[in-house]
Amino acid sequence: MDTPTYEPAPEPDRTPRPNPLFAEPATPAACTRDYEQAASVRATMSKQERTQ
Repeated sequence: MDTPTYEPAPEPDRTPRPNPLFAEPATPAACTRDYEQAASVRATMSKQERTQ
């Protein structure tokens, strides 16, 4: 009778990566740009909150 063999799952990639949140300093211009880019996200969240 053959004994079944167990193959463990491969290890996930845990290589450290740079964090994009810390790639540039938090300046007023960067914050303003981020706020403007997220307008659609805020609108969607507001719409979802109104329907709950």
